[in-house]
Amino acid sequence: MATLTTKTGQTVDRSSLESLVRRRLFFTPSFEIYGGVSGLYDYGPPGCSLQANIVDLWRKHFVLEEDMLEVDTTMLTPHEVLKTSGHVDKFADWMCKDPKTGEIFRADHLVEEVLESRLKGDKEARGQKVVVDEEKEAKKKKKVKETKVVKLDDAVVAEYEEVLAKIDNYDGDELGQLITKYDIKNPKTDGPLLPPVAFNLMFQTSIGPSSNMPGYLRPETAQGQFLTFQKLLEFNQQQMPFASASIGKSFRNEISPRAGLLRVREFLMAEIEHFVDPEGGKKHPRFEEVKDTEMSLLNRDVQLSGSTKTEQMTIGKAVETGLVDNETLGYFLARIQQFLLKIGVDKSKLRFRQHMANEMAHYAADCWDAELHTSYGWIECVGCADRSAYDLTVHKNKTGAPLVVRETRPEPLRIEEWQVNLDKKKFGPRFKKDSKTVEAAVEALSQELREKLALDLQQNGKIEVDVEGVGSGKVELEKDLVSIEKRERVEHIREYTPNVIEPSFGIGRILYSLIEHVYWSRPDDEARGVLSFPPVIAPTKVLLVPLSNHASFRPLLQRLTSKLRRAGISNRVDDSSASIGKRYARNDELGTPLGITVDFQSVKDQTYTLRDRDTTKQVRASEDEILQAVKSLVDGDETWEDIRKRLPEFTGQEAE
Repeated sequence: MATLTTKTGQTVDRSSLESLVRRRLFFTPSFEIYGGVSGLYDYGPPGCSLQANIVDLWRKHFVLEEDMLEVDTTMLTPHEVLKTSGHVDKFADWMCKDPKTGEIFRADHLVEEVLESRLKGDKEARGQKVVVDEEKEAKKKKKVKETKVVKLDDAVVAEYEEVLAKIDNYDGDELGQLITKYDIKNPKTDGPLLPPVAFNLMFQTSIGPSSNMPGYLRPETAQGQFLTFQKLLEFNQQQMPFASASIGKSFRNEISPRAGLLRVREFLMAEIEHFVDPEGGKKHPRFEEVKDTEMSLLNRDVQLSGSTKTEQMTIGKAVETGLVDNETLGYFLARIQQFLLKIGVDKSKLRFRQHMANEMAHYAADCWDAELHTSYGWIECVGCADRSAYDLTVHKNKTGAPLVVRETRPEPLRIEEWQVNLDKKKFGPRFKKDSKTVEAAVEALSQELREKLALDLQQNGKIEVDVEGVGSGKVELEKDLVSIEKRERVEHIREYTPNVIEPSFGIGRILYSLIEHVYWSRPDDEARGVLSFPPVIAPTKVLLVPLSNHASFRPLLQRLTSKLRRAGISNRVDDSSASIGKRYARNDELGTPLGITVDFQSVKDQTYTLRDRDTTKQVRASEDEILQAVKSLVDGDETWEDIRKRLPEFTGQEAE
């Protein structure tokens, strides 16, 4: 368990926090009365509201601010699409099996857990303080052998730490070698494991009643956006660059789901595909706006050296030095950070980690993850990849669809090139059924090779071309069948395949990590937690608290509720018999940032107290002033300190 401290310096007690979020129904295991299914969760009312508010802010921050084209594509995807994209062959994790028990482990997670456990035993043997996850330890006592308290050689400790720093960079063979080298076995039975094998993470299904169209539940929303590229380009009046965006469910059949919402089989994604001209260094017109943004960066070279030390650097310098590949990638990294801070993420617990070579997705040219520090360690919550032109190219090659941009050149381009001419009347009868294959091979010849073959044809009267699948793999063409000449071609239209920068957000992971970041407890009431959500994303914005059930309060409550609803501000009334302090404390657990108290003074002069969740301070003012203050706080136009400066403080009503 990683050590995570709250804003008050307390160590996060994960078991208490998870008890709170389940007790208050932020989320709960799916199908629990049937025993539950690992990796599947349901969101309760506050969880749904929190998720919806995060998504709404994401839309405003990206889709509206960047003028993106939002689409909603189907979750069911035919096999052929994901075969072409590479997911059928490459979208996999490494798993290893215990041949005796049949138990399955994700290989990198197993290596990670065993080495971390040994390092923990080493620390205990050296008398160092070890942070214990009590919930995890309780499970271990039931199922797993106790961690041995063994002092390791300093060289072994350094070696383990280096492996852990590079754990994401190992492929299946390398993980197998680590398992053998460090004698890693089934932690429950101490039995040997089979070598790691690839396991495809997609859920397979069939489309239609005859089951003759195999398909999958999509593992990402991206492919649907790529397949609509040409229509989106036309909708955008052929203007480049532009971005599409999609928010929706994706599915991954995780080998060993764990850590609650952090590794699940069904999850909400918000993805952006920014299509950019590859010429000109992938510049971004708004990069100047973000270039001075300070960021915490962990590059691949540092990781490969066995370290996880981050470097503080402006995104402008990172792009200038080549650490971040281009302006557009850098622009979105800065915008991602702005969004995460806006929803309440603790900046000291945010870093951007560059993918290492083996870890890189099959399509990516460069990729950085926004990682958030939690009690589970550093968790990838947003990936930002330069997917180059991979996806559009493979789908264009497979289908022949024109997934390209065509634009008129400002000046005609004159190109000298070697052109191949075939005598079609003789060519067809000569090669018969293979004629199209041979013709395609000839058309695919590079300019360098065409120049060489032109000389061969002039000197020998014939050339030899490699043609896969025809005869011996080589085809001879005489000069009566083919000619190769250098000619000038004038190009008025430029045709190119855009590159893609893709920020991809795991909403569930962000939501859970955020809950850990905003969780704390008051020194005088550690039994009750507080969730300090910013007002803009808090599930409920305002708690209305009548001093009692006196009939004179009801019209005021009804009027306040009605006005808040019309302003689009979520609120609820707590008129239970508990003390005002207890009522506020219950709602501090739900993250409700503001409270309005209705008392007998309110009946007399239509004034109310407004309470701030984090400081418990109050101000008192007229109904209109209080409602305006609430709206300003919820919209992010003012802070609580701003409100305190302009409205009179109130200390007469006990709020605790």
